[in-house]
Amino acid sequence: MLRKIMKGGHRKPSKSDGNDFGFGAPRNSGSGPANNVVVNHSSRAAPGPPSPHTGSAIVAPPPMNTVEPLPLFRDVPVSERQNLFLRKLQVCCFQFDFTDTLKSVREKEIKRQTLLELVDFIQSGSGKITENCQEEMIKMVSVNIFRCLPPASHENTGQVSSDPEEEEPYLEPSWPHLQLVYELLLRYVVSSDTDTKVAKRYIDHSFVLKLLDLFDSEDPREREYLKTILHRIYGKFMVHRPFIRKAINNIFYRFVYETERHSGIGELLEILGSIINGFALPMKEEHKLFLVRALIPLHKPKPISVYHQQLSYCITQFVEKDYKLADTVIRGLLKYWPVTNCQKEVLFLGELEEVLEATQSAEFQRSMVPLFRQIARCLTSSHFQVAERALFLWNNEHIVSLIAQNRSVVLPIIFEALEKNIHGHWNQAVHGLTVNVRKMFLEMDTELFEECQRQYVEKKSRVRDVEEQRELTWKRLADVAAHRGGEDMVTV
Repeated sequence: MLRKIMKGGHRKPSKSDGNDFGFGAPRNSGSGPANNVVVNHSSRAAPGPPSPHTGSAIVAPPPMNTVEPLPLFRDVPVSERQNLFLRKLQVCCFQFDFTDTLKSVREKEIKRQTLLELVDFIQSGSGKITENCQEEMIKMVSVNIFRCLPPASHENTGQVSSDPEEEEPYLEPSWPHLQLVYELLLRYVVSSDTDTKVAKRYIDHSFVLKLLDLFDSEDPREREYLKTILHRIYGKFMVHRPFIRKAINNIFYRFVYETERHSGIGELLEILGSIINGFALPMKEEHKLFLVRALIPLHKPKPISVYHQQLSYCITQFVEKDYKLADTVIRGLLKYWPVTNCQKEVLFLGELEEVLEATQSAEFQRSMVPLFRQIARCLTSSHFQVAERALFLWNNEHIVSLIAQNRSVVLPIIFEALEKNIHGHWNQAVHGLTVNVRKMFLEMDTELFEECQRQYVEKKSRVRDVEEQRELTWKRLADVAAHRGGEDMVTV
């Protein structure tokens, strides 16, 4: 019996006793509390023996209950600086009410000075911080920056949101501290002393996702810091790149198809502009799908004017990288072309010029018929800025060369619009530009121009004949009705 008991004490653990789900530690069979389970992060290696560089003496100090000034780094021995670093991080974890400027003034100033010291310490590289210190630092950063953002101005009033460009930007009251926390995080990410293998354990997917949520902050200063930090994380942590692109995709989908309200679309597009610029050729199918499913639909929302410059740059980068995408982009622009918003039309025409600048003849031919039907509608727009911007396309030499090569298709489509402008547009500038374009086509191909003119005259003549026939029919009906009026009259 004793032998059986001894064998049972050393039996091989079954699968159900171990890591069935890939986390946790084996069941505790020795001394100590049985519920003391070490949870390993998905990207974190199992803890090994302490290295000679970290040392086992550096442990987290007991929590501080009050905010008190601590000595400067230069005033303590090098061996004590890591412990002092942890103490300063604890000071910076205290939260204050910044809506009341007279409350906790001394404590706020101590925290601000402590944050400045931490930024200088990381930036100077005077001492490589241990892994434990890095973990605590990211915890401190998270405590300070990850928060519920205040409701947007239109959410407070319940009114329909106005033009975001006309709204006063919201400024975060705690920015004097927040800025330093962001600066500390930025210096940590860009530091050459920061080992990505260690840092990725703390700057993980969850951390990145929370950073992306903060892009909806109405404070432009915060969004600028977030843009720089996320761009640096994308560049340094290659393991996070697919996740970051997918997460940005999801933000765009929610913005386009659900809310049409997000403060950081422009900053996210700036990051993507740099990312797209670095795409290797041939381009992956994933990137082309991103263009079709996320970027092109961003032309749909009303507040496009806020981020159109960045969006146009991203779109143009795709066409410059792969000229075969020009047809996809042009048809996408035509799909979302505004019907009643003239300011958006002007933006679309400007973007269209940039895309055509990078378009080759073969792709131009594939989309030129629907394209110039839309341009013809713009030429005759009663809004002079739309008509003027459409006529400015003929100032671009590359676009004129594409049109010249395909004039037999383009001129018949827009000839009627040119004639209408010359004979009836109210704006003198539009009239003058139309005359110049008409003259350009005449010099380009006289025979084609005269043929189009002849067809236009015939069409007008047919229209006139149809109109006269319609008037005669109505007159005949009126005469018949008048003749029968007395006979059909019912008297009571």
